[in-house]
Amino acid sequence: MDPVHNPYSPGAGRKPAALVGRDQPRANWKVALDRVEIGKSAQPFVLYGLRGVGKTVLLSDFRRAATRRDWIVAQVEAGAGKSLREALGEALHASLADLARPSAGRRLMKALKTAVSFKASYDSTGTWNFGVDLAGASGGGADTGVLETDLRKLIHDLAAAAQEEGVGLAILIDEAQDLNHSELVAICAIAHAAAQDEWSVLFALAGLPSLPRVLAEAKSYAERFNYEKIEELRGAVASEALTKPAAEEDVIWDDAAVGLIVKESAGYPYFLQQYGQDAWNAAAGSKITYDDARVGAASGRAALDSGFFRARWDRATRAEQSYLRAMAEDGDAGSSSGEIAARLGRSSASFGPARANLIAKGLVYAPEHGVIAFTVPGMAGFITRQS
Repeated sequence: MDPVHNPYSPGAGRKPAALVGRDQPRANWKVALDRVEIGKSAQPFVLYGLRGVGKTVLLSDFRRAATRRDWIVAQVEAGAGKSLREALGEALHASLADLARPSAGRRLMKALKTAVSFKASYDSTGTWNFGVDLAGASGGGADTGVLETDLRKLIHDLAAAAQEEGVGLAILIDEAQDLNHSELVAICAIAHAAAQDEWSVLFALAGLPSLPRVLAEAKSYAERFNYEKIEELRGAVASEALTKPAAEEDVIWDDAAVGLIVKESAGYPYFLQQYGQDAWNAAAGSKITYDDARVGAASGRAALDSGFFRARWDRATRAEQSYLRAMAEDGDAGSSSGEIAARLGRSSASFGPARANLIAKGLVYAPEHGVIAFTVPGMAGFITRQS
C-alpha cells in the first residue's frame, strides 16, 4: 500500500495515530488541570515503566492538554546534555514571551523579572528581553546559585502569574531518573510545597521502573505522589492500536494478521507501531492479510534489531555486554546478581561497577534487592539473536 498514507509512526515519543489504552491517566490529568484552575492543589504525576511502553507519548499528551488551555508549559528531558536549571529556563521562554505585554498584570510582570534573573543564574552572557519595561516591577532574586532556592522562587512567581491569567503552570520532566540528586531533591521539595500552599502548578515526571524508588530516596514524602505504572497494551486494546488507524484510511486487517502482530509485539506500543508500519508497506490491497503481517513482523524485527536494540547494545562496553549476555539466559523476567556472577566465574561484588554503569546508561534496573532486569522489553531475545 501507499507508504505516504501509512498511519503508523514508530519512534521515540512520536504520537501514534490512535492513543489507546491510556484513558485513565489522561482523565486523571484533566481532573488535575480542572482542580488547579479553580484554585485547588493536585499531587505530582509520576509515569514509570519499561522503555517502549509510551511514557513519553503520554507525557507529551499531558503537555498538549495544558497548552490547549493556554497554560504556561515547559517540557524537558533530564540528562540530555543540559542541567535541569538550564533546560527548564529555556523551555519556559516561549510561553512567557507569548504572555508578555505592556498591559500585563502585576504578578505577570513580577514573574517575567524573576525569569530574567533565573536566566542570569546559568547564562552570564545572555539576557532575555520580553519587550516590556521591567524596571519598576518587583521580582527577580532567582539567581543565588542554589538550585532549590532559585527554582522555588521561579516556580512560585510563575504559578502566581498563571493564576492571575486564569490558567496554570505545568512542569513536565522526561527521563526523570537521570536527574542528579540535588535536582531530584529540589523538584520533590518544591512540588511538596506547591501542593501544601495550593500554587497553580502541576508537575509530571516520566521515567524507568526505578523512578519511584529514586524519588522516595530523595524525599520520603514523594511516596505520596500520584504514581501511574505504564504497561504494555493487552487484548482488544492492543488490537485497536492497529485496526483503528488503518480504518481511518479505509484499510482493514484480517483477524489472524492482528493476532500475529499483537503476539510478536507483546503489546508494546513502540513495537506495534513498527510492525504495523511494515505490515502496511507489505500489503498490496486495502486489506492487511496474515501473510502481510508475517512479512511485516520479520521486517519490523530487523528494523528494531538494527535501530532500537542496537543503539542500546552499542552503548555497553565489551565487559558490560558479557554481563548482559549472562542476563539474557533468563529472558526478560530478571536475573539474580549471584547467578550471573556464577555464570561468569567471578564474585558478585566484582561486578558492582559494571552493574552501576549499566544502570546509569539506562540499560538495566534493579526491581528488587539482588535482582537485575532489562529496561528494554525484548532485549534478551535481541542478545540471543546476536549470539
